[in-house]
Amino acid sequence: QVQLIESGGGLVQAGDSLRLSCAASGRTFSNYAMGWFRQAPGKEREFVAGISWSGGNTYYADSVKGRFTISRDNAKNTVYLQMNSLKPEDTAVYYCAAEPYGSGSNPWFSYNYWGQGTQVTVSS
Repeated sequence: QVQLIESGGGLVQAGDSLRLSCAASGRTFSNYAMGWFRQAPGKEREFVAGISWSGGNTYYADSVKGRFTISRDNAKNTVYLQMNSLKPEDTAVYYCAAEPYGSGSNPWFSYNYWGQGTQVTVSS
């Protein structure tokens, strides 16, 4: 079984930075595409960023492109989301998800495993 645990969320001011981490169990982490999704109150779950299982391709929502960077460290079984120039609109619960041999660009229902989420709150 694959378990995902997010960390790194918190309360920051607009313009600040945060780095989210998602630690995955298992020895086959490198075979999984990893995605970050978020959900704000009253809104649908939204794709934020994804990285292919090979690590060679990354994808971003238009709303975060140029501000967020997704990366992975297979030796640590961890995927990161570096968030810069944060805006109040980025406030949401952020979820890490995994899909075996995925592209990193699929919608949420393509992912097999999910973390519990970590809260990110950006004040103006």
